[in-house]
Amino acid sequence: MANWCSNTVAFEGTPEAIEQIKWLFQAMATKEQQEQKGQLPDWVNQHNGGYFFDLYFDNDNTEVFQYQTKWSPNLEIIQKIAEHYKVDFVQDYEEMGNLVYGQATYHNGILQDIYLEDEDFEQYEYDEETDNYYFEGETYNSNTEILEILLERKTGNHLNPMKIVTQ
Repeated sequence: MANWCSNTVAFEGTPEAIEQIKWLFQAMATKEQQEQKGQLPDWVNQHNGGYFFDLYFDNDNTEVFQYQTKWSPNLEIIQKIAEHYKVDFVQDYEEMGNLVYGQATYHNGILQDIYLEDEDFEQYEYDEETDNYYFEGETYNSNTEILEILLERKTGNHLNPMKIVTQ
């Protein structure tokens, strides 16, 4: 059984391109429900993996899509979608079972994937007795804020207006 990687991707482009991407994601979500299996756009090679599962988007925020993939993010597929529709994107992803946590940006045809590595995860500790995390002299109830701090240090995202904050 696969570990599920949670993905949130925000596309940035013309309203027409975003509408076409929304239609693509709606079509894949409908087909997934009918077939009970992961989906890819019809024009993407179906043999390389990267399937979308549990697709979700909020009709009020149509440029942001959430979904699951097996084991790791499907950056190659998202990049193909971006190239196809001539848009940019920011993708946040995490699969904590295998310590996968990162953010990919695609802007002007350049993909940048920044992620936490083993030594990043070693910077904080979890105490089972207190159910708290300890990082740089501070106490946290969960590791979410710690992971965001560590990733922000690598990405410099405090300067990036396309930043997506996942919860």
